[in-house]
Amino acid sequence: MNDANLSQEQIEDLVQKQEYLYDQELNKIISNKQYYIENVQDYSTEIFSLKKIISINKRAGNGYAVIRDEVQLKSYAIVKNQNILIKNVLLSLDVPTINDFEEKLNIYTAQNQEALSKITTKDYKDILALQDDSSILKATKQNIREYYALQEINSDFIAFLYKAENKLYRLNKYSKYHIIKPVVFIDSFTSVKTVDRLLEPYGLSVVKLIIIFLLILVIYFLRKVFYIALQKLFLKIDFLSRYSEQILEKLRKSIEVLILIINVNMVIYVYNNFSSIEEVSRIFNIIYGFYFTLIIYIIVNTAAVIKLNTFEKEKSNIKSELINVGLKIINFFIVIIGLLIVLYFAGVDLTAVLSGLGIGGFAVAFAAKDTISNFFGTLSVLFSDVFSQGDWIEVDGKEGVVVEIGLRVTTLRTFDNALIAIPNGIFASKDIKNWNKRKLGRRIKMTLGIKYDSKQADIKNAIKEIKEMLQNHPQIATKDTMYEYKIEYGHMAKLVSKDDLEGIKKTLLVYLDEFGDSSINILIYCFSKSVDWEEWLKTKQDVMEKIMIIFENNSLEFAFPSLSIYNETESGKEKI
Repeated sequence: MNDANLSQEQIEDLVQKQEYLYDQELNKIISNKQYYIENVQDYSTEIFSLKKIISINKRAGNGYAVIRDEVQLKSYAIVKNQNILIKNVLLSLDVPTINDFEEKLNIYTAQNQEALSKITTKDYKDILALQDDSSILKATKQNIREYYALQEINSDFIAFLYKAENKLYRLNKYSKYHIIKPVVFIDSFTSVKTVDRLLEPYGLSVVKLIIIFLLILVIYFLRKVFYIALQKLFLKIDFLSRYSEQILEKLRKSIEVLILIINVNMVIYVYNNFSSIEEVSRIFNIIYGFYFTLIIYIIVNTAAVIKLNTFEKEKSNIKSELINVGLKIINFFIVIIGLLIVLYFAGVDLTAVLSGLGIGGFAVAFAAKDTISNFFGTLSVLFSDVFSQGDWIEVDGKEGVVVEIGLRVTTLRTFDNALIAIPNGIFASKDIKNWNKRKLGRRIKMTLGIKYDSKQADIKNAIKEIKEMLQNHPQIATKDTMYEYKIEYGHMAKLVSKDDLEGIKKTLLVYLDEFGDSSINILIYCFSKSVDWEEWLKTKQDVMEKIMIIFENNSLEFAFPSLSIYNETESGKEKI
């Protein structure tokens, strides 16, 4: 190539040939990477022999022979230095990213140039100008030409390393994944080389496109294997085995999106010559952290919902509110842990974050004292079993049906269809009236006023008939009404009444109660068997209708508020 008589076309052909030879040698070295790392040729035997010969020729005064061997010695040193550079470059290929490889390459090429500068301190070009036909001088000139050629080859080799650094890093990955031979085979086709030249400006190659396509196919087909493995994992976990199908169904969309993200990540990784880009990797790690949290969230909540439905069907004694609140607490911790994972992948120093939380914990606790009070109120409600979801309660002047017991508030649906949110801390300090904590007996209380002109015998008979009617009424609770207790109370100390504990009322009273301003009053005090409001209303109506018939049969009339006025005269009092 340095021959001045060569044409431009010949030089271009030689350049292409040189590129081809470099490529071939590069493929050979990468394919046998470990051999070149472990077997660095250092020419120690040749160097040792030359040094002995130089010493002999110096003593003999053979100047040209000394220069010949001295130049040869330096040529060996240049080649040895190149072999050390190759070894170091091969070792540095296993770094995580191509940027790291570039840094290593800069260091090792600088070391190579520094060593080369120490070898090439002396100029031998004046020897090439000598006109002497002696064989020693001819051999000396030949060694000098090879010596200068090796210096140029060293420079070309370093230039080639920088030009092919991406390819070098990529080929090493192929070797690591044991696909170097198929890759070299594909690259050997002329048509592939032609297409590669067109794709090279876009950072692509035929091999890259094939690998990307195969990766997409493999990940797509591995999706089913992943589902099967996930299902087997759920079956091994006791509390998830019964819900594996439902959980997988809920996870399907999230996993499909996750697989798509993995595909995109792998395409970028291959496109960037099997090297990770720090910023891109951080973004994908954040996404993976988010999806990991989402998957755990879906698994826990799906299992909890199914479990709640099971309790509802089996009418279990376990309170659904307890599971609801427990689930909210678990979800809170899942979100916190997921947030910490995302922050970690985002590069945030978690030690500083956790330390800050510890220092600011007191201030936060003081500022959130009401929230903490409500949380402990929630625990008090759940473990004291004062009321449950669906109960009709009255507290602090508010009345309605319990819709949900939350971590901070309990929501009531009032009878005029409004929604009230009551902080749970109130339940720890206020009286709570629960109308649903009764099993048998809803009170019916009446005061019946009859006129003062009613006969005493009729009143007495009416009271007797009303009492008999109530005792024989199928929907009125009496002392003969049987009730099967659900709980054994033998272990409970100082139990006053099982009836009061479970909410059983059978009292039945019908008595003449008082002489009112306008009537003689009869007290009726009894309980319907049903505690349901509509059933209670029907029973109460039926009782009232029967009382009206009894009064009618006994010639009794209901009194109403009235006022009698008497006019006092000389002959006596006259009623007006």
